[in-house]
Amino acid sequence: MPALAPEATAEQLGFVTLEQFLNKLPTGPKILHDGGNGAGMLRWVEPSELEDPTPYLLDGEFILTAGLPFLGDGGSAENVDAYVQRLVGAGVGALGFGLEPYFDAVPEAVVEACRRHNLTLVEFPRTVPFAAIGLEFSQLLESDNARVFRQLADTNRQLMRAVLSARPEHELLAALVQRVPAWALLVGADGRVRARAAGTAVELSALQPLLKRLLAGSGPRVEMEQLEEPGSTVVFGHPLRSTRDANLGALVLGSDGPLTAAQNSVVSSVVGLLELLMRQRTSGSLAPSQLATALLLHPETVASGGTKHVNGLKDLLAQSISSTRSAPLRVVQGVKADTGGPAGESPVRELLQWRRMFDTKLVEITDYGFAAITRLKVDEALLAETEALGWRLVVGDATEFPGLASAYQRTTSLRARVQATGRSARVDEVTWSVAGLLGREAGTMLAARLLEPVLGQEDPERRDAQLAVLRTWLGENGSWDATAKAMGLHRNSVRRQINALAELLDTDLNLAQVRAELWFALQYVDETPAAAPPGAAGPAVAAIPVADTDPASAPGPRDSQSR
Repeated sequence: MPALAPEATAEQLGFVTLEQFLNKLPTGPKILHDGGNGAGMLRWVEPSELEDPTPYLLDGEFILTAGLPFLGDGGSAENVDAYVQRLVGAGVGALGFGLEPYFDAVPEAVVEACRRHNLTLVEFPRTVPFAAIGLEFSQLLESDNARVFRQLADTNRQLMRAVLSARPEHELLAALVQRVPAWALLVGADGRVRARAAGTAVELSALQPLLKRLLAGSGPRVEMEQLEEPGSTVVFGHPLRSTRDANLGALVLGSDGPLTAAQNSVVSSVVGLLELLMRQRTSGSLAPSQLATALLLHPETVASGGTKHVNGLKDLLAQSISSTRSAPLRVVQGVKADTGGPAGESPVRELLQWRRMFDTKLVEITDYGFAAITRLKVDEALLAETEALGWRLVVGDATEFPGLASAYQRTTSLRARVQATGRSARVDEVTWSVAGLLGREAGTMLAARLLEPVLGQEDPERRDAQLAVLRTWLGENGSWDATAKAMGLHRNSVRRQINALAELLDTDLNLAQVRAELWFALQYVDETPAAAPPGAAGPAVAAIPVADTDPASAPGPRDSQSR
């Protein structure tokens, strides 16, 4: 962003008026003649006992003397008059006369000469040393400079907020007229008004001669005009130019008088920012706009286009992400960690933030947060920076141009997990299975819901035994014999316990979907005690009384693998 140029505010920096300085002086100094220049700039305070100090002076200085130049012949009316006349000619702001050690009172010839040439004359008593006067001026100057720098910093912050707002041109003009006593109008290259600050009453027709000169010329310039409308004594326009000096529009301002150096500096900054905005919308960022146009009009060319066309799209994509045609790409999705918090930044500010952080122009603001295409690997430092802002990321795996849509689908499949866990995830670190994609938090919720009748039992031994039977039976694909062998039970005991579980869970264990869901849920339940070896009664099953009965005596899940 163009900063307020220090050289443009040089006149404002170091600006202390004679009136300000005299008001700051301690009691004792007496104004013997007021030259009426109290509002004039006072550049420095300079003690000098030279007969002619003017070769060493800058305009706007306050000269201090104890009267040495006026001793002897120098005190004649003619010499004193010449001395004062030289000071006035050099642009001296005031003359300070210190009493003692040479004079007990200011010579009348000095008073008369100052009146004659209208030079402000101040008498300083012996109790006010020149060193104290210089120190007071330095402190006042430093304080004033600090104030000006604070104003410049505040102005810069206000302009930056304006340019990142949803309506940057309007907000920039509003910020401008807050700092500068003028009305403002933004006109496009077609001569139509694009934005205007509140209070702009001048009709566009009255500005046509000025606009014609602005939009027809070339190079940086300021065009001036005078109108009879109120607030338009001075009307001046700045062209807004492209990098190749094409006219993109103009900023026109009107005021009742000339602007100060600091105010002109604000105007210059606004002109630079408006040029930047217009360049971005016209000559700037050509690659993203060309890429978007091609994909919107010919989406099928990504998969079926000719080599030359696809390579052209790859080049545009590479320019949009500051990369090369062959560099790997990544899709990144961001979700807000705390959705219950206050509203975020404006969409424009947010968009620019992600473009900067991921070094890409391809960023989309979405209902869940944002999505971006980047060449970056998104290392831990960038991930930490993003999370510090209250966001969590799904970082895609490396892909190429034709695989971007699939890469986006892979990151989308992990987004719900990131939202649920509040932790970022990387596609290339995820186990691509149902359990891996589900994640521990979601899996634990699934287990608690499906197995709640079993997990909620007060008897931990009975609970663990039922879970062990169910896990083993499902792991053996519903085989009674294999389950009985693995757990050291009779097959009828297994059948009886599985029937009891089906009733407890109120579900049909004959259904493949039910079995699959229970199997996944069991992956997120702590392991039960190890099953007893064949032929031994293990503690895990001892809590469930069993009876060897005929399999046909009780209905239950069909044994598709019984032999």
